Amino acid sequence: MKLAIVEDEKIYVEKIKSYLERYQNEFGYEICSVWFDDGSEIIENYSGDYDIILMDIQMKFLDGFSTAKKISELDQEVIIIFITNMTNYAIRGYEVDAMDYIVKPVEYFSFSTKLERAVRRIHKKEKHYISIPIKGGIRKMELAQIYYIESQGHMLRYKTAEGELECRDILQQMENLLVPYGFFRCSKSYLVNMQYVDAIRENECVVQGERLPVGRAKKKEFMKKMLNYMSGEM
Repeated sequence: MKLAIVEDEKIYVEKIKSYLERYQNEFGYEICSVWFDDGSEIIENYSGDYDIILMDIQMKFLDGFSTAKKISELDQEVIIIFITNMTNYAIRGYEVDAMDYIVKPVEYFSFSTKLERAVRRIHKKEKHYISIPIKGGIRKMELAQIYYIESQGHMLRYKTAEGELECRDILQQMENLLVPYGFFRCSKSYLVNMQYVDAIRENECVVQGERLPVGRAKKKEFMKKMLNYMSGEM
């Protein structure tokens, strides 16, 4: 798991890191932690690959509430746990979909209990995501929400349940990444999520009502992969 600590008091950062090390030893998890000393730092070039964010509410430049709001616009799946010495502030955290809060001074029992709750939620989801570079940052997208990806020159167009996204990338790279998760390159320009393939007819496949081309050299393999996918063999 990847965890971000957003805290401007170094004494608490050191305590949290020691608790994380103890937690890993007790439960056998491997956690990679990254420290930011202000909300503005984590927002800048937000990577979208954090599972959990432990965040102070009162910070110098960008407070925890404002930071959480900005993060939720880019990443709706990350789990945010606020750290504060004021419980009335912590309750406001639910307004920005924070999962929980830890009250300072941080005690290990409370810390480990709430971290374990977050870990259980992550394991329960068992979803897969990719980070798509968009104008102004990164968009974290669940693979199950992607219908297909179309190559248009040096641009990729993602057709998703949440609308369309475009970014500069190469379809071959996405094919290498997504084939293990039920995607198939049915033609030179299209990579489809087999979860949403409704039919294969002649030299076309139907994805969410749209007709997409299937290359002649790809059709036989595509049909075989589709049968394997439907039978649960992949």
